[in-house]
Amino acid sequence: MIDLERYQDPLTIQRVIHSARTIAIVGLSGNELRASHFVGYYLKRHGYRVIPVNPRETEILGETSYPSLLDVPVPVDLVDVFRAPDALPAIAREAVEIRAGALWCQYGVINEEGARIAEDGGVPVVMDRCLKVEHARYLGRMHWLGFNTRRITSMRGGLQ
Repeated sequence: MIDLERYQDPLTIQRVIHSARTIAIVGLSGNELRASHFVGYYLKRHGYRVIPVNPRETEILGETSYPSLLDVPVPVDLVDVFRAPDALPAIAREAVEIRAGALWCQYGVINEEGARIAEDGGVPVVMDRCLKVEHARYLGRMHWLGFNTRRITSMRGGLQ
């Protein structure tokens, strides 16, 4: 049984979010109704460089899509995974090989072997958390519906 609390440490989550600039999203969909597309769009809007990793697409969100992490031509700070849990070990191996800064596994992407591979290769892991939700939580931009109204904030000082 995997101890998820180990992979949901708030300090690790904050460090990963604040240090990442380039995020490769494995399983990013071109379909605007998919969660991965919404997260990628959100991250781009918040200044991150988003690199799609999806062998079925050539371009997503105006960016070239690559078949695998090994094909991405630039350094990757964070690998965000929107794939089935059984795909995680192979993705973790690629994340280690490209020396990614961290491996982020979205809700439901839970695989102990994949986490162990990443950690053994020196890549920190966040598991069963949504990058968009955690970004909004720690930067004070979360509305109860999941978007920023600029009227409700957890930041001190009240309305902005």
